[in-house]
Amino acid sequence: MKKIILTGDRPTGKLHLGHYVGSIRKRLEMQDSKDIEKMYVMIADSQALTDNFDNPEKIRESLKEIVLDYLGCGLDPKKITFFVQSMVPELTEYTFYFLNLVTLARLERNPTVKNELQQKEFKNNIPVGFLCYPVSQAADITLFNATHIPVGVDQLPMLEQTNEIVRKFNSLYGETLVECEAILPDNENCFRLPGIDGKNKMSKSLGNCIYLADEEEEIYQKVMKMYTDPNHIKVSDPGKIEGNVVFTYLDAFQTPELFKKYCQEFYDLEELKKAYQKGGVGDIYIKKLLFNILNDILKPIRERRKEYAKDMNEVYKILKDGTNEARLVAKENLKNFKHALKIDYFE
Repeated sequence: MKKIILTGDRPTGKLHLGHYVGSIRKRLEMQDSKDIEKMYVMIADSQALTDNFDNPEKIRESLKEIVLDYLGCGLDPKKITFFVQSMVPELTEYTFYFLNLVTLARLERNPTVKNELQQKEFKNNIPVGFLCYPVSQAADITLFNATHIPVGVDQLPMLEQTNEIVRKFNSLYGETLVECEAILPDNENCFRLPGIDGKNKMSKSLGNCIYLADEEEEIYQKVMKMYTDPNHIKVSDPGKIEGNVVFTYLDAFQTPELFKKYCQEFYDLEELKKAYQKGGVGDIYIKKLLFNILNDILKPIRERRKEYAKDMNEVYKILKDGTNEARLVAKENLKNFKHALKIDYFE
């Protein structure tokens, strides 16, 4: 059985390296896979509004930036259906019905939601829409019969909740909805890429990101600020690898080809790590290596992005055409869902 893929991002700013290794790199692999029947990439603007309802212009501007990031990375609109969540109203109706299949207590137990509520400091003013966004995600996935979801590890509780809803519905109304499974990055260092400060995962709200659209000088400045080993003061001092953000990024981004291209002094990354731990390799050395590798990856993304930005009418046409296609699928699947629910009264 071929896979149906659905994935997406909240339009709250440009995409960063965490998005790239957490999901986009996997999407690039899958778009050419022969065992993929269909692949959807959704811009989750409705979800983004749950905690940005007072700033719709931010969402509108970010939507444009995210599409440019997608196209710059090489995601191909001939192979992928891009669509805007809010412009597929069937998703809202699906979400409404799904709310009957989950309890408030279950939503509050979701570890990802709990963590995000603490970060945003809503206290007693939690928007209901934000608390319920796992239900919205379940609707997004099931309305398109998605079987596989490329995600970061922090989204696993969302997929667990989605499958709970699917099983509950199917137990009541018969086998109608499809369970899904996660597709995680191959490299564990990409599960939750830390920010350049080393304290949290890379996050737009925390200001510790390297963006896919960053210029060469911006990347250099951010890499040079990266957290390493605070006790590695002199080049001759032994250094720690654990918790050293530069080595975490090198693990996530280097390939044998890129390592050989920018580091002739060491055979591979493992040999470099041993030399750093022993003493004799400075932080500037490893940071320059990381900068060269990141810039090698991001330079073609920046260039493609700028080319697409020259014709935003074409960019929006890609999004509009994809949304229209997604809407047709959603209408048909909602019809089948309502039949199972026995509310297609006049059919």
